[in-house]
Amino acid sequence: MIVHYAHFILKWRWLILLGALLAVALASMGLPKLTFSSNYRIFFSKENPQLRAFEELQSKYSKNDNVLFVLAPKDGKVFTRKTLAAVEWLTNKAEITIPHHTRVDSITNYQHSSANGDDITVARLVEDAEKFSDRDLQRVKKIALSEPLLVNRIISPRAHVTGVNVTISLPGKSNQEVPNVAKSAREIAQQLREKYPHLKVYLTGLSMMNNAFPEAAKHDVTTLVPLMLLIVIVILGIMLRSVWSTVTTLLVIIMSIIIAMGAAGWLGIKLSGPTTTAPTIILTLSIADSVHFLVTMFSEMRHGKNKHDAIIESLRLNFQPIFLTSITTAIGFLSMNFSDAPPFRDLGNITAMGVMAAFVFSVSFLPAFISLLPLRERKKDAMGSQSMVRFADFVIKRRKPLLWIMLSIIIVLVSFIPRNELNDEFVKYFDKSVPFRVDTDFASANLTGIYQIGYDLKSGKSRGINDPEYLKHVEHFTRWLRQQKQVTHVTSLTDIVKRINKNMHGDDPKWYRIPDRQDLAAQYLFLYENQLPRGLELTNQIDIDKTSTRLTVTLDNISTKELLYFESRVQQWFAANVPKYMATPGASPSIMFAFIGERNIKSMLLGSALALVLISLIIIVAVRSLKIGLISLLPNLLPAAMAFGVWGLLVGRVGLALSVIISLTLGIVVDDTIHFLSKYLRARRERGLNAEEAVRYAFRTVGTALWVNSLILAAGFSVLMFSAFEINSGMGKMAAITIAFALLADFLFLPPLLMLLEKKQNA
Repeated sequence: MIVHYAHFILKWRWLILLGALLAVALASMGLPKLTFSSNYRIFFSKENPQLRAFEELQSKYSKNDNVLFVLAPKDGKVFTRKTLAAVEWLTNKAEITIPHHTRVDSITNYQHSSANGDDITVARLVEDAEKFSDRDLQRVKKIALSEPLLVNRIISPRAHVTGVNVTISLPGKSNQEVPNVAKSAREIAQQLREKYPHLKVYLTGLSMMNNAFPEAAKHDVTTLVPLMLLIVIVILGIMLRSVWSTVTTLLVIIMSIIIAMGAAGWLGIKLSGPTTTAPTIILTLSIADSVHFLVTMFSEMRHGKNKHDAIIESLRLNFQPIFLTSITTAIGFLSMNFSDAPPFRDLGNITAMGVMAAFVFSVSFLPAFISLLPLRERKKDAMGSQSMVRFADFVIKRRKPLLWIMLSIIIVLVSFIPRNELNDEFVKYFDKSVPFRVDTDFASANLTGIYQIGYDLKSGKSRGINDPEYLKHVEHFTRWLRQQKQVTHVTSLTDIVKRINKNMHGDDPKWYRIPDRQDLAAQYLFLYENQLPRGLELTNQIDIDKTSTRLTVTLDNISTKELLYFESRVQQWFAANVPKYMATPGASPSIMFAFIGERNIKSMLLGSALALVLISLIIIVAVRSLKIGLISLLPNLLPAAMAFGVWGLLVGRVGLALSVIISLTLGIVVDDTIHFLSKYLRARRERGLNAEEAVRYAFRTVGTALWVNSLILAAGFSVLMFSAFEINSGMGKMAAITIAFALLADFLFLPPLLMLLEKKQNA
């Protein structure tokens, strides 16, 4: 049947080539439809409970995505005329320039309240700083450093660094909203540096993090794909020693990438950090099919066949294993649809489409195109088959020691798997070459953290936030939080209520406490709110019906493990200290990222297990042997286990990047096993060879292709290590390690195992 198919391809080769070009042209029309998502929410499915809780919090109060300008005077003094004037300029500039902002908070426009007879006065803390006297500077410094709402939020305790926080509320109508906010913020920062050269300016906040995701993705596309393409050209040129064969393989690669990415555009898939690795992964995976075809074709030509017959024989020998490896690789990537993170689902789907496109082109376009090229017969062993025969002799001769050595290595490495722990830090998704990471690290070390948790504290009744009993519960919670070592700042309504109560009693410090009567608390808060300027209202802390308030906790840069432990302690505190209606889960991007790693690992283990079952059934049916199919499980499972053992030994931290690695590599590592077993069984069944000779035949016919493909695959994933995006970098490192172990398993473990089991069967 395959022989008839091969004759069909060669007979209608021009039609095949035209069809391939038309398919690529149609797919390429989807490329302009590809867009980069500039929202960290893309990592969370709509069903994600933490995302839903966060969106509910933001719909109830004003949104708190932000850009935080951190200003560091070179003299280490914020409260000088020059620096306060710079803060004033920046505050006013941000209010005018930055798109989609809802409010701007700084020490200069902080609404300071003070006693005014029987009333209170609310006014900006700083106005016309350049005209300030030394006494004015000392006065505002004393006020700012004694205000809980400011310290460790927009002024450091040492007054050496200050911040201007711009709250952003995006309408969500365009992909350019986040880039426009980031562009505007960077332009203002540059203007500030030029106008006030004594300042160092850093940019952080959720909006800047949002923008860092697509910027890292675009950087990967423009740098890693060309680098990998160069590596492929060099390796193929060295191994194939044929310009035309190299060019043909590159055409298959490029067409496969266009089909996959174009289809993604047609399907409306948005690009993100993980999905931008799809071209690199497809590039590496699509080579394998072409290399297997070309290696066999040149081998047949070297043994006397003309090009026409060599193409037919290569298709006959390779069609089934190429199909099996393609379908199993696709299944492995499709199992990523079990991921709780949509970008990994998209990555799996795009790569699966690319893998199947590479299969189709490898068994249609490749033989049709290569038949038209002026290839010469090769008498020289350019593919290293003789070297593989010598290696096979070594494996056959040393099979018992190799089996025991490999078993020992496997046991030792697998024993380190428990050293891995689920842990992550989403700010560290970006390495230190990314400005956002550098600026965020500085802000965390000198002013405030980016990790925040919001709590929606319900009073249980309309206007219940004025109830003294409710306010005392909130104050109790606020004090407890400020005692926790991970907490850098707490934004609490009670700080405002206590300050107004003090103001209404002539600024007497003894009255800095919660009012005893609900009507007084309501009246005081009403007086204060009426004097607040537009844009600085309390809608970020109080809901419309005044039934609940949002308390925001800012934390040091801590790991997800520490964050989840902190949240569990908060919930325990709630259970012991407040009424049930006040208890609320924490909500924020920090919480969302903390939970997703653990959830993703559980879902991906299920997906990988189902994929493994399906792949195993396919192999058993294809090789028509239950025993061989079950044997194949070992070299398919062990590489990932060994890789996680190495990771546990050297790193010990597993995050979102590695939660998909089993599914990502499962289909890939199966490829070598299938190709080796197919040649081994062909030697046993068609040629009647014994186990030792069948192993030798497998090494001779497919050994070179296997290690060349493994080299290219490892190199391809190793290129991802240069990504500034840690999810891609970690994924690349782990995949490269897994592929290297897969080659070891198929060369040094599988052959001795086959010979041992065949010997026992024949005994």
